[in-house]
Amino acid sequence: MNFTPIRLAYNALSAQKTRTILTILGMSIGIAVVITIMAAGKGLDYMVMGQLEIFSPNTITVEVKVPATKKTSNDNAMGIATGITITTLKDKDLDTVLKHPNVSAAYGFVMGQAVVKYQNETKTSLLFGEGYNLQEVEKFAIDSGRLFTQDEEDSLTQVAVLGSKMSELLFGQENAVGKTVYIKGKPFRVVGVAAKRGAVLGMDMDKMIVLPAKTMQRRILGIDYYQEIIAKVIDRTQIKQTVADLEQSLRENHDITDPNKDDFAVNTMEEAAKMLSSVVNGLTLLLVALVCVSLLVGGVGIMNIMYVSVTERTYEIGLRKALGAKSKDILMQFLFEAIILTVAGGIFGIISGALLALVIYFIATSYNYTWLYSVPLSSIFLAIGFSAAIGLIFGIYPAKKAASLNPMEALRRE
Repeated sequence: MNFTPIRLAYNALSAQKTRTILTILGMSIGIAVVITIMAAGKGLDYMVMGQLEIFSPNTITVEVKVPATKKTSNDNAMGIATGITITTLKDKDLDTVLKHPNVSAAYGFVMGQAVVKYQNETKTSLLFGEGYNLQEVEKFAIDSGRLFTQDEEDSLTQVAVLGSKMSELLFGQENAVGKTVYIKGKPFRVVGVAAKRGAVLGMDMDKMIVLPAKTMQRRILGIDYYQEIIAKVIDRTQIKQTVADLEQSLRENHDITDPNKDDFAVNTMEEAAKMLSSVVNGLTLLLVALVCVSLLVGGVGIMNIMYVSVTERTYEIGLRKALGAKSKDILMQFLFEAIILTVAGGIFGIISGALLALVIYFIATSYNYTWLYSVPLSSIFLAIGFSAAIGLIFGIYPAKKAASLNPMEALRRE
């Protein structure tokens, strides 16, 4: 194999160090971003799937839904986000879920926010209203004290379980169990402190406070409905039939005859996982597509630089051809220059992208997110393939222009 064109290409690029470095930098930034985005997408998907593990695959949820919208539609999500309140999910529906023969446990869920005080300490906390049987449905461990009882929930007793960080913020190193905090100006006795849970879907669970759902409804929010019902099924092989049964029973409770007008949605954890995973993957692909556009712009930049290089070195090209160099030799030299630029940009981009992904990993884990550091092979293949393709495609035109120069005319342009 004749390595002369490669050597000449390398020498030519070395002679213009600043231009070469800036060109490689432009390519490597785009490729680094591709690697980083795809790695972050993997980490985000792992985090989302891992956080759903607080619920078992046997878990189903009944969520409120804007009527005449699909449960996974943008219309439903935007409706809930912009303040449409559905007030039809009540104790009767919770009883209906609990009576199903394939349901072992279920509880109603409400969420709110309030100011929490203890002596001179004042904090704003998210409040979760959950059932006394919370531990039968999801993973929830108590570090000290206990969870509230059924009698305490049914009698609207003002008791609370603090997240581990909230306990530290209010009480420092003191034992919080048995102390009284004021939530929205009302006294609540602390009966337990939860074990560390970390962040779930962007919320720090350790800074939250769990109250009995009915106490939360009546004493804090002043409502008589739930935002969600969470249940655990006995036989997962019958989960689809269970969902169908519950949908029919809840329609009867709500006097709904047209399924398209449901004001609730019954979901399984499998559906939730697939939906969230598809959202993460779709977002990742969209960002990668946008970055690939910037890589194409970088390719145009390489073509412009190579074109300028051909113009500047017209005399050199003419002299080489006059001394016997063939058009094919000139073509290969300039083509190799473009390939060297893009391959170097690809290598530096991959290394930079992997390092940036590692930085994101450390940042995510520092905030207690369950994050996976992984540089997908597909991202490396995409980066290498894209950079090589750009080098070939955008290097061909200036290389062919250089190869087609007439040696006599080229020598006259000195």
